[in-house]
Amino acid sequence: MSDYPQKLSSIIFLFEGLSDGERRETLIAYADQAKTHEPKEGEVFDFEDVRKDEECTDSVGIYLTRDKHQRLHFKVKLGPHVQTLTRAMTSILCKGLDGITNEDLEKIPQDFVPKIVGAELIRARSQTVYYLLTRIKTAARVWGRRNSH
Repeated sequence: MSDYPQKLSSIIFLFEGLSDGERRETLIAYADQAKTHEPKEGEVFDFEDVRKDEECTDSVGIYLTRDKHQRLHFKVKLGPHVQTLTRAMTSILCKGLDGITNEDLEKIPQDFVPKIVGAELIRARSQTVYYLLTRIKTAARVWGRRNSH
């Protein structure tokens, strides 16, 4: 699991040890935590990307800050119609990627998603399970290009 940051590796390890039923319950618990990863009123971000894409049922806002050590921190605001699985991935990614560098974020393969979500849900929701990781990587990439001068 060397391709993943430690925080994300811990989450992957947790999910890999769960039965399908326990996995669903844990995903629901993570989905219930999504609101705790929303921006707070008055917070200032280095980059904001808020939009509704075709593959998502509602708008998704990605908010990014970079600390003095060049580490990234994400907040995500989801519209009211976003599915439970997307809300779960919000919490997982905000926790698992907190403090990552832009370079390390780019290196993370998407192969961890089935380890968390499970093959059954991957088949049912093939595009949406990868949506948030793609949006977070894109936001970091765009922000990085804008600030590399």
